[in-house]
Amino acid sequence: MHRAYQPLTPANNIFLKRRWDQDYFETHRKKVLAAKAMIDNKPPKTYMHLHIKLKKLQMEGERLAIVERNNRILLEKMAHIMRTSGSVTNKKTDYVQKSLNKTKRQRELLRITHENLAILKRITSKEPTYSHLRWEQEWHF
Repeated sequence: MHRAYQPLTPANNIFLKRRWDQDYFETHRKKVLAAKAMIDNKPPKTYMHLHIKLKKLQMEGERLAIVERNNRILLEKMAHIMRTSGSVTNKKTDYVQKSLNKTKRQRELLRITHENLAILKRITSKEPTYSHLRWEQEWHF
């Protein structure tokens, strides 16, 4: 059986009231469809400083720079070896060794040399006490 329209609020003209209720219902449905969600169901914000670690990137860059520098030095050494005869020396030829007590050692050496010369002069100027010729004659008898 057909249900008759029952207005929610009392009205003088039932047809106008039906039309007004229908318009009200349509605007209500449009508002419901256009309504935005009140619950925040989005994922939380991601902050870049938590994911991209700048200090770690900086330290890695410095480490790579050191490796690159060492590689370049090795490459230059290898190129030098290939250009030259191939002999490798680790000695620096431009460094002159300096002794801190060189003058003292030279003075000491000079003093010892003079003493040795004086002893040699005394030994050679002295006549021998024993005669080796006489010893040789006694040995033959």
